[in-house]
Amino acid sequence: MAELAALEDPKARAVNERHGDDHGVNLGKLRALAKRLRTRQDLAERLWETDDSAARLLALLICRPKAFGRDELDAMLRGARTPKVHDWLANYVVKKSPHAEELRLAWTADPDPVVASAGWALTTERVAKKPEGLDLEGLLDVVEAEMKDAPDRLQWAMNHCLAQIGIEHPEQRARALGIGERLEVLKDYPTPPGCTSPFAPVWITEMVRRREGA
Repeated sequence: MAELAALEDPKARAVNERHGDDHGVNLGKLRALAKRLRTRQDLAERLWETDDSAARLLALLICRPKAFGRDELDAMLRGARTPKVHDWLANYVVKKSPHAEELRLAWTADPDPVVASAGWALTTERVAKKPEGLDLEGLLDVVEAEMKDAPDRLQWAMNHCLAQIGIEHPEQRARALGIGERLEVLKDYPTPPGCTSPFAPVWITEMVRRREGA
């Protein structure tokens, strides 16, 4: 904790706070610290218990994802207060867990939109890597009906899933593009030069172009 405190950077904190995070540690330096520590499940559990965001991010980098039980991961997600901790927990730990599919189904149906957003993140992973058994038409039905008015983090996760379906599955591409055009979610999102817009029709079109041009 003392070493993390020494990495506190006011500029990093200002940037992080604009994104809803409450720590001031540069993530590159955090990753370097994690690389030095390597996998330390015992330390990871103690760092998580501090409820400090930087400590929790470090914990997620040095833990063993398969060491956590289903209920433990569920409680951790519900206690993950900030976007970065929530995102890293879903992407770095839960996706590698044997409980990922069970949690995906439970979280997607959860009334808490932040919890539901984690379910959608896990669904997006399956759309890209293991789509067998997924009802893509059904997912698009839900996106079409609910994404426009969803709270920010859930909307973002649903939009990512929409884009991934359009990118990975040519048979669904025209519908995914049409949904994106009609709903106009993130159409005006400020996108830095050289980055791809998160507006689904632009995102889908650009990624397909890159793949076909490769």
